[in-house]
Amino acid sequence: MVKTVLGIGAHYDDCVFGIPGILLQAVRKNHRVVILSLIGDYTNWRPVRGREKELIRGTVELCAEFGVEKQFLDFSEMKFDVEVNAKRKVAEAIARIQPDVAFMLWPHDRHSDHEVTSRLSSITLRHGDRLLRPALQFKPPAQTFWYDNGPRHTIGFEPNTFVDITDEWPKALEWLGRLMALSGNVPYDPQQPQRAKEALAQYRGQTCGVRYAEALCSFNTYPQEIL
Repeated sequence: MVKTVLGIGAHYDDCVFGIPGILLQAVRKNHRVVILSLIGDYTNWRPVRGREKELIRGTVELCAEFGVEKQFLDFSEMKFDVEVNAKRKVAEAIARIQPDVAFMLWPHDRHSDHEVTSRLSSITLRHGDRLLRPALQFKPPAQTFWYDNGPRHTIGFEPNTFVDITDEWPKALEWLGRLMALSGNVPYDPQQPQRAKEALAQYRGQTCGVRYAEALCSFNTYPQEIL
């Protein structure tokens, strides 16, 4: 059965850094894959000043090349919080997407926008029906996971689920590299290393005995078929 897989991040690049291999696996298995970035207004972010629309358009087009549907809300950096209007906006987006599986940022992070996004995600993925207009139907995902956003961001992440992404690794690295080139307004160089992601993927791989892996923490406990 085709599933809808949703990754939620604060910024345009959070999911593409955190779980690109997992999302590409879902694409390969013909699932619908959506990335929802809460921040869609980058007018107050200095690195892309004057190129805000180009960043949004380019990110949407790049994700589509990799088989992923990219959506943005209209929040700005440091200008949204866990309050009713924000919760309603996120819940409305989730109701439209109707995910079967969802991934969200770990709640403890050095970037406050990540922490706010994680809190909004956990509230709306569980209780979105209480925030919506009657016309919108809400179905919570069957499975929800936190993901790690890497060094200098995530604090105290304790995974209990590992996904082997070795087969997806070259494509995941290309996706991330091209997105970083887009945001930096420089040509894509396939030889340019993505050291933080590679170190993290190798470390997670060593943890579970594969070459490259991504780690998750399940939001709830789910039964697993071992044999």
